[in-house]
Amino acid sequence: MPSVTEWTGDQIRFVKLPREFYDRPTLDVARDLIGKVLVHHRRGVATSGVIVEAEAYIGESDPACHAAPGPTRRNAPLYGPPGFTYVYLNYGIHCLVNVVTESHGRPAAVLIRALEPLDGISIMRKRRARAMKGRQVRPGRALADHDLCRGPGNLTMAMGITLAENRVDLLGNRLFVEDRGIQVGRVVWGPRVGINVGTDRHWRVYALESEAVSPTRSSPLRRTPTLPGIKSS
Repeated sequence: MPSVTEWTGDQIRFVKLPREFYDRPTLDVARDLIGKVLVHHRRGVATSGVIVEAEAYIGESDPACHAAPGPTRRNAPLYGPPGFTYVYLNYGIHCLVNVVTESHGRPAAVLIRALEPLDGISIMRKRRARAMKGRQVRPGRALADHDLCRGPGNLTMAMGITLAENRVDLLGNRLFVEDRGIQVGRVVWGPRVGINVGTDRHWRVYALESEAVSPTRSSPLRRTPTLPGIKSS
């Protein structure tokens, strides 16, 4: 895989993850996203956070994947090239951000579920304190840093990510992922959460010690999962 950092003398400059990072099996991408940094530029303000929780959704055979019914206008980004975003509105309330994986025509993506905030924490607090449909208003000052981007709906609200970011190229300057060399400790797998089907697929990956991870942490796996029907090593 191409390098994701560049050195100039004694200076280190982090660069965006290349297209090749996303053009791989989805479970590999999900695992490697943990510890990477999601960055969003909106109206001259930058916010960012370390990805500490993600979930894989893979193909038409995955009942929880939006590709399960086959190609539609809504899920078209899943069938597109890797390294683009798929942002959709969940229950008419929450925008959720996904990164599209695997080759063109193979529908799959990774849902970004939680971040540990890095940049723009003050603006994250202001955004989380705003009144929105279906949300209980909570003063930003009442939220701990690790609660600001805990959960996929809270994450997009704090980061200012909306449906306008659907189909954004992650190699651009608006919304992207970079490697800052951050270590998050032990990473484990477990059941996906917040869904009613496909719960047998343990495709949720997270940093075990992060306080920003969703509270459901039961039965983490000790091994890397595989696709159904494929024996794990």
